[in-house]
Amino acid sequence: MLVPFASQLGLCLAMDMALILVVDDEVNLAEMICDALNLAGHTAIPAHDGVAALAIVREQHPNLIITDVNMPKVDGFELLERLRSSGNETPVIVLTARTDKQDLNTGFRAGADDFMVKPFVLQELILRVNAVLRRSGGLGTESNIFECGPIRVIDDERLVELNGEPVELTRTEYRLLVELIQHKGKVVRKRDLLENIWGMGFATGATVVDTYISYLRRKLHTSDWAGIKTIRGEGFQITDAPNN
Repeated sequence: MLVPFASQLGLCLAMDMALILVVDDEVNLAEMICDALNLAGHTAIPAHDGVAALAIVREQHPNLIITDVNMPKVDGFELLERLRSSGNETPVIVLTARTDKQDLNTGFRAGADDFMVKPFVLQELILRVNAVLRRSGGLGTESNIFECGPIRVIDDERLVELNGEPVELTRTEYRLLVELIQHKGKVVRKRDLLENIWGMGFATGATVVDTYISYLRRKLHTSDWAGIKTIRGEGFQITDAPNN
């Protein structure tokens, strides 16, 4: 089954090797995904329920987790919630056979980095894995310092400061902020944010960007600066300008 896939790997080989945990109670599927990831230059290890996955995370500290939703003992959403509540920010791609938008919202609010609906093409999964690793720094992206108004982002430390004081952001909030600051003063389209941060199409996740923009505003806007703007009909923009 993996031979045709292997012949296409020239388009999606990893830039650096990452340790990836694949969590799925369908043993054959978990092994097939691991084989594909190994062929793409990563090291993949399987787990067949959330309890086993949590033990592996504690012991081996993977760079990325791919997890199914429907599993015994601890399902994918509970696994994600346990990770995030313990302060673990390892990127997570959620696999699901369900297409309910509520599931997408639940997963993203719990801290998922991407979703893939079963059945899926292995080549697309590898491309998404590499994209999530690049966004999270798991493939050695270049670090930078970004500034906008009272905000300072030290990317190699994943540190955000507001008027010199640290601000805690979730992984998704952080990526959204960096995406906006990298295009400071320019309008970033909602569809581009959906694709670059969530790997989603516009129709599927049109509201998730607005939700996370509101989270950023609550954490970063002050009486002197409210620079995260909604440009009606176009997208979002961040500016240095103080409040009038």
